[in-house]
Amino acid sequence: MSAIAGIHAVSAALEQQPERVKEVLVNASRQDKRTQRVIEQARAAGVRFDLVQPAAFNQRLQKLELGDINHQGVIAVVHAIAPKDEHFLWNLLDNTTDPLLLILDGVTDPHNLGACLRTADAAGVAAVIVPKNRSAGLTPVVVKVASGAAEQVPLVLVTNLARTMAELRDRGVWLTGTAGETEHSIYDANLKGATGIVMGAEGEGMRRLTREHCDLLVNIPMVGTVSSLNVSVAAGVCLYEAVRQRL
Repeated sequence: MSAIAGIHAVSAALEQQPERVKEVLVNASRQDKRTQRVIEQARAAGVRFDLVQPAAFNQRLQKLELGDINHQGVIAVVHAIAPKDEHFLWNLLDNTTDPLLLILDGVTDPHNLGACLRTADAAGVAAVIVPKNRSAGLTPVVVKVASGAAEQVPLVLVTNLARTMAELRDRGVWLTGTAGETEHSIYDANLKGATGIVMGAEGEGMRRLTREHCDLLVNIPMVGTVSSLNVSVAAGVCLYEAVRQRL
């Protein structure tokens, strides 16, 4: 079992995958229109819900190991989302025409990963690919920040990112990586067809092998005083350029 917290995340789970939700808990001191809507969703889905006094609510938070997450007075006990593996990815490619993929190298901050998943869902990304040992994983914070996208966009954990990228290229996926020092702009890249957009963590960027497995490196033009963007913001810029071209 796992847990998710926050009105939007719990509401999204009840709407999109109610079979995953075992129980909804609402802090009795936080009753308003938004929490009432969550209760109504749980009732409609046949999911057990309880109004819990603040002290008992805090005890459940501790048992569920949600830490200091901003729960907004609503938590849900759920069956954990299972990350996908390489076999899922290859099957996805075999059954998808011109997929758009997002590949994240070293994004270990759960807020960034959650935001990337949310943007990926909005942009129609078929899967987000991350290395097993350099990613935040599907933590409660990731799920909350993703605001329902973690249930929709497959998160594929791979053992060796460079090897996976090589296989993607062999299967006809064009890999475009982001790097500030290159002369090519994201707006000059062809992001139609089967495409993977590759991004590294803020500060460190992509690892050497990750860079070497990209077909093209591009930058996001910066005309202000800051030298870089948060990875989730940069992902949004690149993904929506791909959306613009595909539309």
